[in-house]
Amino acid sequence: MKKAWWKESVVYQVYWRSFYDSDGDGYGDLEGVIHKLDYIQQLGVDVIWLNPVYGSPDKDNGYDISDYNIIMEKAGTMEAWEKLLEEVHRRGMKLIMDLVVNHTSDQHPWFLESRSSTHNPKRDWYIWRDGKNGKAPNNWRSYFSPSTWEWDELTGQYYFHSFAVEQPDLNWENAELREEIYKMMRYWLDKGIDGFRLDAIALLAKPKDFPDAENPQDIRYLTNNPGLHTFLQEMNARVFKDYDILTVGEAAFVGPEEGLKYVAEDRHELHTLFHFEVCDEMPDWDMLRFKSIQRRWYEGLWGRGWNSQFLNNHDHTRQVTRYGNDGQYRVESAKLLATMLHTLPGIPYIYQGEEIGMTGVEFPAIEDYDDIAMKNKYAEEVGKGRDPAEVLQSLKALSRDNSRTPMQWDDSEHAGFTKGTPWIKVNPNYKEINARRDVNDPHSIYTYYQKLISLRKHHEVMVYGEYEDLTPHDEHLYVYTRRLEDITWLVMLNHSDRPHSFAWPAGYEMRSRQLILANYGDDVKEEEPLPVVTLRPHEARIYQIG
Repeated sequence: MKKAWWKESVVYQVYWRSFYDSDGDGYGDLEGVIHKLDYIQQLGVDVIWLNPVYGSPDKDNGYDISDYNIIMEKAGTMEAWEKLLEEVHRRGMKLIMDLVVNHTSDQHPWFLESRSSTHNPKRDWYIWRDGKNGKAPNNWRSYFSPSTWEWDELTGQYYFHSFAVEQPDLNWENAELREEIYKMMRYWLDKGIDGFRLDAIALLAKPKDFPDAENPQDIRYLTNNPGLHTFLQEMNARVFKDYDILTVGEAAFVGPEEGLKYVAEDRHELHTLFHFEVCDEMPDWDMLRFKSIQRRWYEGLWGRGWNSQFLNNHDHTRQVTRYGNDGQYRVESAKLLATMLHTLPGIPYIYQGEEIGMTGVEFPAIEDYDDIAMKNKYAEEVGKGRDPAEVLQSLKALSRDNSRTPMQWDDSEHAGFTKGTPWIKVNPNYKEINARRDVNDPHSIYTYYQKLISLRKHHEVMVYGEYEDLTPHDEHLYVYTRRLEDITWLVMLNHSDRPHSFAWPAGYEMRSRQLILANYGDDVKEEEPLPVVTLRPHEARIYQIG
């Protein structure tokens, strides 16, 4: 097993517009991130992942880039960004930037030129097609709208967009475009950043003939098309190989076999990836399905490529609400989920607020939401004649805004996020759930995260240890081992609102064991070795086995 700094890292995601507002305009900003760097450092993480801060009209919260080489006014200035990078490095942490190269904003100068004339030199930097039988070129739908095609009156053709109409896709078949992208990547890397999280990277390659889909609702046809890995290998050869960095690819509709193509160390593409067999394809907690996903990815990647572990981010409902119990057992459940993610094979990611057990939110009206995907879907369904209240209720659970509410720093107005009016409402439970309370509590979720991260830094078994699931058919208990040479750690999780018992397998029941960490704290008794252990609701324990 090749060792690398990024394999041993824990990543903390900063969704800056909801992190901390330094100037009272209601939006978090780079100065706000700088102000809270000590909080992140004290958690113990190694890498900060910063969501897009480039020039943007902000139709999709910065994922519609109009200028790759400047900083969005809402976020701050280039001077503030440079100060942030300096302060991150001064604290011994690293910074990776979220980068979108599948598409740009429709306000990007490249697209404005491309749109100006069918003969413009940049026309082929985007994807333009004639209509078919008076309609769009095919029947594909995009992530954010009913069609991937938008009619352009000026030039009499359609342009292609995998997401919003304001986000036209780039044509990666154009070598001149690719060189501009690589030049831009080198610009940021030469500034000293430590890598990229590459948004929607599985979408770069498109089928040459854009055939109609048999089932347009199943949008897998947007991803993993022939030619994709040629682009990624070229990207690595032209850029990544010259820097000691971390590269993370967001890859939807990818299983272990396809995923290995992205991250196999002998293929020279990316270091690791986000797959979405959990967050996108498992709507509610399903223990047996989750175990199966973990097993397949471990068997597919172990020893050849590296995985990532996460249950929420800026696009997915907060993990303790979606996959845990955010009521009676919120604290225990949040700690259990953390234990699981930090002890499974792969890089663990922490989404801001996860470390204090922030929960998802349900707003009463569509006007309270900002999520462009949700709003477009709401308008589409209401336009079909469906009851607006019913549509809103159906969309609430998986709205991206569930995880985008402001960071809850304290119990003051707006949770201490801003002195102005927040761009999106704060979760009303901020008086009970906030960072000030957790940081000062030795039994808090935040303190528990500190302990987990510290364990990872001091015990390589958490990083490089082999994995074995001891309870593959149990719907509530998840018990597994990590082994490295003569060291064995055993993780016991009761993902349930009721107590459940675990019978030690043959060969384990009489072996000595040392309790390393438990989410019920000092209340765990150091029992003599026994054949059966009973775990309380949402109890998690880590043992070292003698």
